Amino acid sequence: MNNKKTFAIAVMPGDGIGTEIMTPCLEVMSAAMERAGGVEMDFTTLEAGATCYTKHGDAFPEDSQKVAKSADAILLGAMGLPSVRYPNGTEIAPQLDLRFDLGLYAGVRPFRAVPGIPTPLADPRAKDIDFVLIRESTEGLFASHGKGTVEDDKIAKETLVITRDVSERLFDFSFSLAAQRKANGSQGKVSCIDKANVFLAFAFFRKIFDERAAFHPELIADHAYIDATALNMVRSPLAFDVMVTENMFGDILSDLGAALVGGMGMAPSADIGDDHAVFQPCHGSAPDIMGQGKANPTAMFMSAAMMLDWLGNQHDVAACTKAAELLNAAIDHAFGAGNLMPFELAGQSGTTAITDAVLAAFDHLDPA
Repeated sequence: MNNKKTFAIAVMPGDGIGTEIMTPCLEVMSAAMERAGGVEMDFTTLEAGATCYTKHGDAFPEDSQKVAKSADAILLGAMGLPSVRYPNGTEIAPQLDLRFDLGLYAGVRPFRAVPGIPTPLADPRAKDIDFVLIRESTEGLFASHGKGTVEDDKIAKETLVITRDVSERLFDFSFSLAAQRKANGSQGKVSCIDKANVFLAFAFFRKIFDERAAFHPELIADHAYIDATALNMVRSPLAFDVMVTENMFGDILSDLGAALVGGMGMAPSADIGDDHAVFQPCHGSAPDIMGQGKANPTAMFMSAAMMLDWLGNQHDVAACTKAAELLNAAIDHAFGAGNLMPFELAGQSGTTAITDAVLAAFDHLDPA
């Protein structure tokens, strides 16, 4: 009898290097699940993105949307190509549509130093960087996506939106994550990043944060302005645990966070709502290196580990959570051996070399 839990996963390789890192990702994820036992995935590959748009005139066909919405989770490679745009000049970005359509309000961007990967910070403590940025993903300045106006070629307008409903869920999510991290040895701190000293919308954002913080007296809650945060992420990144902020601020700070741990190739992400979640690397489609075998698949692997962990927690499947732990451990072991260095970090390790090293690392791990 097969007692394994099977999850339906919508797979969207997308564009550029997304199509090159997805197959290795499914391979290493399958190896982690086999090692953990008790869990399987039913993968369905879907068309979406700029290449799909050039072929069909539709960046996100209805059939793909239906399968994605019915899946247990969505695994995405990279979408968009600078050379392919809508008639209004904007790039193809179905991943943004998914955030709005599925209510994926919590953009989770973890930043963790991986053994063997250099950071730009000279302080030796940089090897201990481990914090999470929660970026609200459906409103803020991004609420104007596709709705901005240009008047008389003289004035352009975009509107920032903060709502109580989304903010409360965002903050509750952030405090819940901080509690989980505290149980594993982290500070148990949530920092609200805003510009409440200047903008009424951010004063409102902070007010709601303080209200939700009152329900979690066992955790630390503090505030910081966006400009000071940018400075302190470089000067003292170990001071952060969980950070939560508006969409545009989060978009900018997440790139800074990625730089602290080795760049976009080492930066995974998830966009999570009440019922759905999308997991993808922070980097783009990088068409300039497509087809050269140079793409770093690590952020894709780490995003898959985030998906395994989320599914395990959502459905109370311990084997899934264990597979996530094994995959992260295999990544650390592979890079910690000192024989890998991605091309974007002036190394010579491409997609195949990194994938092979991660797969080989499973043999050195204790599955218990």
